[in-house]
Amino acid sequence: MHLKKLILGFLSCLITLSLTAQSLNKSYLDYIDKYKYMAVEQMLRHNIPASITLAQGILESGAGKSRLATEANNHFGIKCGGVWDGPYILVSDDAPNEKFRKYRSVRESYEDHSDFLKKPRYASLFRLSQRDYKGWAHGLKKCGYATNPQYAYLLINLIESYDLTQYDRYRSLKGLKDGSVSSDKLVSIIQSNHTVYRNNDNYYVIAKAGDTFEDIARETEVSPRRLRNYNELPKDYVLKAGDIIYLEKKKRKGHISLKRTPHIIKPGESMYDIAQKYGIRLESLYKINDLPDDYAAKPNDIIWLR
Repeated sequence: MHLKKLILGFLSCLITLSLTAQSLNKSYLDYIDKYKYMAVEQMLRHNIPASITLAQGILESGAGKSRLATEANNHFGIKCGGVWDGPYILVSDDAPNEKFRKYRSVRESYEDHSDFLKKPRYASLFRLSQRDYKGWAHGLKKCGYATNPQYAYLLINLIESYDLTQYDRYRSLKGLKDGSVSSDKLVSIIQSNHTVYRNNDNYYVIAKAGDTFEDIARETEVSPRRLRNYNELPKDYVLKAGDIIYLEKKKRKGHISLKRTPHIIKPGESMYDIAQKYGIRLESLYKINDLPDDYAAKPNDIIWLR
């Protein structure tokens, strides 16, 4: 049912290389930014983890660049089968000139993918937690979704490398942009010395021993001045190993999944530490909690993040 020879084998190599190099793939980032809204939308309607839908979309469509995706809007490699009476295109997969479903839009492909997983053969998946992406990945392989023996691990690697579980936490579409603009500047970090992470819809790196703002600026194309401003650090601050350095301006609130989740201050932890941990502006953190400017973090105090 899938273009394993043309897509999965190729992407398997790409994923292995990207994990080894600890880099992010620009095409994958663009795909995630473009279709995360649809994936969350399907999750809310059909209880399929958005992380699984996005990872499958990347694998099955070559991040939206395969012939099946560009000519037929088919992002999940679904063949016609006996029940499909709509248009199709011919693509050689397990056999020559197999019939694959053709959709009027990518959204229609996403909807049909959800309907496809409602077949009895996949019923066991819906008994799993929506947060159990590993169970879903192995379950898809066990139920026969793909023939590639590494299929589950390819999905899991994508989900973990690109922090796709953040989209599994949404309980509504509020605050999630439909087709947001990709961050080309941040993709320049491919083949760099730092792994790029994602937190609260922002990208960040973790400073290593001996790092300077100038070092990170050269890799990210974000100026030292902006790096200091984004991270609310003084001009004379010297980076330490383990410092979280955001590459865009931090948000005024924590991630939507933290709406009812407080942070309990630990010994030695400062308000700035908490702000960096959750990708929130320090001033906003004080404002959210209605704290005076001279408040100093105290162990066991409760800090709200939204």
